[in-house]
Amino acid sequence: MSNLYCGVDIGGTKCSIALINEKGKILDKIYTCAHVDKDEESIIQMLVGNIREIISRNQLKESGLPGIGIGCAGHIRFRDGVIITTSNLKGFKNYPLREKFQSHFDIPVIVDNDTNAQALGEYKFGAGKGFDDMVFVTVSTGIGAGIIINKQLYRGTTGTAGEFGHSIVEPGSELTCTCGNRGCLMAHACGLALPHLFEKKLKEGKKSTLNLPPNFIMSRMSGQVLKQGLDMGDPVSTEVIAESGYYVGVGLYNLFQILNPPLIVLGGGLTNWGDFYLNKIKSTFFDLARDMVYDPIEITISEIVGDAGVIGAAALTLD
Repeated sequence: MSNLYCGVDIGGTKCSIALINEKGKILDKIYTCAHVDKDEESIIQMLVGNIREIISRNQLKESGLPGIGIGCAGHIRFRDGVIITTSNLKGFKNYPLREKFQSHFDIPVIVDNDTNAQALGEYKFGAGKGFDDMVFVTVSTGIGAGIIINKQLYRGTTGTAGEFGHSIVEPGSELTCTCGNRGCLMAHACGLALPHLFEKKLKEGKKSTLNLPPNFIMSRMSGQVLKQGLDMGDPVSTEVIAESGYYVGVGLYNLFQILNPPLIVLGGGLTNWGDFYLNKIKSTFFDLARDMVYDPIEITISEIVGDAGVIGAAALTLD
């Protein structure tokens, strides 16, 4: 086997390790959620073991790979692979992630923000093929953006360009983001915010028809549960999803004004909410943009969907 690339996607709720070919197709993958309650060193050891396992069971040698690409949630200083801070993982503040991984391998390790990696994967293998410029936005546990300008990832001075979830969409908001600011897009629209948003509706007197058990722990309110509520017509679930879509639409409008891209690709788990959610995002965007949209702009769903992170991480080694 040749022309294979190894990618690692470290997210707030899951980790994936995969081997892909030059067409972006996954040939083998290891998926785990076992990192959630581990400390930094334990997570590194677990993932190093998983990388070695996937290399071994595919009868490869480490030297046969051009490198290992790692996409990780958080503010990443790209030049040295340091996690400055992250909202979705415990610890990992000013953490030398690339150095820690590199100490276990002889081939190069490249570390970037997970959404940058997803953007690169979508650009090379998904909905972004054929475009010189695009923005990829993930709406999942957190919210982020990866920016492609003139066929290249734009990372900014530090490497933290695209931290879209921390753009403020409601300055007077009572909702506090994990970063400490009020009114961030993440506080109004991401997976981490769903339990609070749902509970807030209940406290306002809204009645849910979801058949939740009496001992249901509100922190377990998830996008999947809300999708069930949406499908059965639960008014609270529907309202939370609609508001999330509204705020994402506001955020995309701001991206449009700053970058004027021809394509915005949406990915992440919350896009599983389907057409109701996507239509709310689009209607909000176009209501705000009105006749300021002169040339066509396409807002579409990821073509590589749930594997965008790990495929994009592997794609980091192509560059």
